[in-house]
Amino acid sequence: MRNILLLVALTCTLFTYSQKRNIELTDIWAGGTFYPKTISGFVNMNDGKSYCIQESSEDGYNVINEYDYVSGTKNKEVISAKDVFRGDKIGIADYHFSEDQSIILLYYNSKAIYRHSTVGDFRVFDLKGNIQTGGGQQVRYPTLSPDGSKVAYVKDNDLYVLDLVKGKTKRITKDGSNNAIINGAVDWVYEEEFSMSRGFEWNANGTKLAYFRFDESAVKQWQMTQYGDLYPEQYKFKYPKAGEANSIVDVYIADAAKGKCKKVELGSENDQYLPRIKWTNDPNVLSVQRLNRLQNKWEMLMVTGTAVEPALLETSKYYVDITDDIHFLNDGKHMIVSSESDGNKHLYFHKIDGPQIYQVTKGDWEVDNVLGIDQKNEVIYFTSTEISPTERHIYSIDFQGKNKKRLTTEAGWHTAEFSEDFSLALHSFTTLTNPHNYTIKNNSWETLRVVEDNADFVERNSTFNMGDVSFDKLSVNGTELNYWMIKPANFNDTTKYPLFMHVYGGPGSQTVKNSFAWSNYYWHQMLAIKHNIIIVSVDNRGTGARGEEFKKMTYKQLGRYETEDQIGAAKELSKLKYIDSERVGIWGWSYGGYMSSLTLAKGNDVFKMAIAVAPVTNWRYYDNIYTERYMALPQDNGGGYDDNSPINFVKDIKGKYLIVHGTGDDNVHFQNSVMMVDELIKNNIPFDSEFYPNKNHGIYGGYTRLHLYNKMTNFIIENL
Repeated sequence: MRNILLLVALTCTLFTYSQKRNIELTDIWAGGTFYPKTISGFVNMNDGKSYCIQESSEDGYNVINEYDYVSGTKNKEVISAKDVFRGDKIGIADYHFSEDQSIILLYYNSKAIYRHSTVGDFRVFDLKGNIQTGGGQQVRYPTLSPDGSKVAYVKDNDLYVLDLVKGKTKRITKDGSNNAIINGAVDWVYEEEFSMSRGFEWNANGTKLAYFRFDESAVKQWQMTQYGDLYPEQYKFKYPKAGEANSIVDVYIADAAKGKCKKVELGSENDQYLPRIKWTNDPNVLSVQRLNRLQNKWEMLMVTGTAVEPALLETSKYYVDITDDIHFLNDGKHMIVSSESDGNKHLYFHKIDGPQIYQVTKGDWEVDNVLGIDQKNEVIYFTSTEISPTERHIYSIDFQGKNKKRLTTEAGWHTAEFSEDFSLALHSFTTLTNPHNYTIKNNSWETLRVVEDNADFVERNSTFNMGDVSFDKLSVNGTELNYWMIKPANFNDTTKYPLFMHVYGGPGSQTVKNSFAWSNYYWHQMLAIKHNIIIVSVDNRGTGARGEEFKKMTYKQLGRYETEDQIGAAKELSKLKYIDSERVGIWGWSYGGYMSSLTLAKGNDVFKMAIAVAPVTNWRYYDNIYTERYMALPQDNGGGYDDNSPINFVKDIKGKYLIVHGTGDDNVHFQNSVMMVDELIKNNIPFDSEFYPNKNHGIYGGYTRLHLYNKMTNFIIENL
C-alpha cells in the first residue's frame, strides 16, 4: 500500500511538472510576462491620511488619484490627462505639488538626454479651480517654488523663472552655451557619477535660487557617430577621461524676483568637485558639499550671505562617498547626517554648524537609507543590513540612539513611504522570487490592508517551470563571500552540470540580494531549466553592505581582488560533485563585462567562456570622477590602471569570448570594445562580437533586448 501511495505521489508530481512550461526568451523580452505591477508617482498628502499615485484610467489615460490610506477609498481624481490634453493620449512623466498642495505641475512629452536628464514640456494648474496658470515647452527640470507662485527651469543651458501670478518669465542667466557654459544643470560626468541632473534649488520661502554654473570649455570633447541618414552625424559632448581636465564649477545665489545673481566665494581652488547644494530650513543658509580631486577629503560648508563656514570634514586613506542623508531639523539648530567614519555607514546627530553631539546608530552593520524622520516624536526610520547584507529591514530609533526596534520580520527586501504624521506607511516587500507586495501599516506595524499583492503575476509565474534558488556563503581567499545559486528543476546531485556565473562586482554594488531581480532572473531560470545549467552569482571583495574596509580594500587596484575572488569562487564551486569543472562560464554587463573579460584572461585554466556586454577594457578610457575615486590619477598610479585592464591581457585568453556593445554608448564608449577587438586581432585570438547601432549603455528598444539575449543564449549553449 505504501509503495502504491508513493507511486501515486510521484505520478502526481510528474503530472504537475508536465503541466508547466519552460520560459522562452519571448516571454521575457517580448511578451512582458514577467513585469509585475508597481506603484508609480507616490506622494503623501498634507492631511497625513491620504496619498496620491499615478494610474491609468479604464480608457487608457494617465490620471492622478488621491486615496485614503486606511480604507483604500478613492477620495478624488486630482487631475486627468484626458482633460488636460483634450483627449490626446499624452503620458504624464512626472508631477509635483506646491507646499500647500493647491498647485500642481505636470511634466510630459519628456525625452531622455542621458541617464538622469530629460527635456520636456510642463503645465501648471491651480487645483482650487483647475485653471491652467502657466507652462513651457522643451525645458529641463521645471520645479515649483514652495509657495507655488513660480517655476524655475533650464532652457538652452540658461536658468529661467516663470512668475505664475504676473505671467512673466525672467531669464536669470544669459551666458549659457552648448559644450561651454551650463547654468542650473550639470555636465555629463556629474550626472553620471554623482547621480544628479538638476543643478538648482529653491530656498524655503521661494525667494532665492541656488544654482551651479559649469564652465566646461577646457574639457575635451567626445563624439559619437549616429547612423541612419545618408551621411551619419557626429554627436559631440564634453567627457573628461581619467587624468583629464574637468569643468570649473561655481555656485551662485539668485534673487528670484529681481534676477540678480551673486557668486558664492569658495576659494581659488578649481580642480575640485561640488556634488551637492541644499538649503537648510533657514531661507538664508545654504549648505554646499565639496570634494577634492582625489575624493579623499569631503567638506560640508554653510553659506550665509557672504560668509562661508566649514561645518563638517571627513577624510579617508581611500575615498569618501558623498551622502544624501543630510537632514536639517525644524529647530534650525540640528541635523542628522550619515558617515562611514567608524568603519560602517551610520547616523550622527550634529549641531547645524558642525559639532557632533552623539552617534545615533552603532554596530557591525550599515544604515542603508533613511526613510523618514518623525521630528515631533524624535524618531528616525531607516533600513539597514543588520540581519544580513543580502537583506534590508526597516527599523526605528530615537534621536538619542535608544529604543531601536526592528519593524519587519520576513526575509527579503523592505522599504516604506511614511505618511506626513508618521502614523501610517506604504510598505513594499520583495524577495528574489517574489515581486512587490504593497501593504498599509499602522505605527505598530500591523497590516491594515493590502494595496497590491501582484496575485496575477504570482499565478502567471506558477505556470512556468522554475529551479530552486538558495543563498549561501563560500570561503574564498580567506574571506566569506555571499552567493546565490539556481539549480535545474529536476536537479540530481549525481549529474554533472555546467556552471554559469553572473558578475557585476564593482565598488559598493551587490548582485547577491534577496530582492526582486526582474528580467535577468527569469533568463537565468530559463538557462537552468531549459538547458540544465547551474547559475551562480557571487559578491566579491569590493562590493557593498559589508563595511568600509570590505568595500574600499580594492582602492588603486580595481579588478585585482575582484577577479581573484571570482576565479577562486569558480574553483571552490567546481569541487562540488555535481559541477562539471570543464564547463564553467561567466557573464556581466558594464563593470561586469570588465570583470568577465579579465577573469577569462586571468582565470584561463578555470573559465571556458565569457560574455562581456558594454565592458570597460582600459581604465584610461573611462571618466575621471568614477575612475579616479577608486584608482587615483593615472599619472600617479599607472601600474594600477594597466595591471588590471583587460586590453593588456588579451594574449592570455584561451576560452570562447563574446563581446557586445552599443555604438551610441555615451557612458562606456564603444571605443572600449573596438580597441579590445583590435588587440584580439593583433594577437590572433578568436572571438565573437555583436554591436548595436546607435544604442546606448542599456542596449534596449524594440526587439533589441530579445536579439541580444538570443545571441547570448546561443553562445552559451554552443560553448558550455
